[in-house]
Amino acid sequence: MNVVVVLAHPSAGSLNHAAFETAVTSLTRAGHHVTALDLYAIDYPAVMSFDDRHAYHGDTPIIDEMTLHHAGAVKAADALVFIYPTWWSSLPAMLKGWLEKVMAPGIAFVFDEETGKVKPGLKNVRRIIGISTYASPLLAVKAANDNGRRTLLRALRLCTGVRTRSKWIGLYSVPASTPEQRTAFLSKIDAAMAAL
Repeated sequence: MNVVVVLAHPSAGSLNHAAFETAVTSLTRAGHHVTALDLYAIDYPAVMSFDDRHAYHGDTPIIDEMTLHHAGAVKAADALVFIYPTWWSSLPAMLKGWLEKVMAPGIAFVFDEETGKVKPGLKNVRRIIGISTYASPLLAVKAANDNGRRTLLRALRLCTGVRTRSKWIGLYSVPASTPEQRTAFLSKIDAAMAAL
């Protein structure tokens, strides 16, 4: 399978980076072709500029080379894996900006020429996996609606089709977690990637 793994965390020593390394290693060991995107490490230009926004509604909705490369990887992907910390009950701005720029018309969705209705553009994607860390306990995350999870497993799934399978792996109350809980979290990621 072609798998795109997207990481959005600025600190190299973070649990999110360990999760990213675990996922990439496990997928590679299982024989998958992996495109690993560490958005902070590559200094992804997540802010949509005036020119980006203007182009978004034109014939060429993506104008910067890095975003074009990422969009190409997504169009060729069988699976998408997102790894990030939940901040303010949602995605980090870096990942939100990446989604807004990469998931453009002609990539994530297309318009039916006869009806004008929006249709999924990523029918190639058969799996979406979200992996997130939370400072809050599970009940607090549920009370806040876990907006990042909803974005990836509901909104993005509308662009892939109803047959796309999804999986969520979360570690809650990270500041209070034990080394054993963190190790179990990484083991769960390793097993999920191996079973993809």
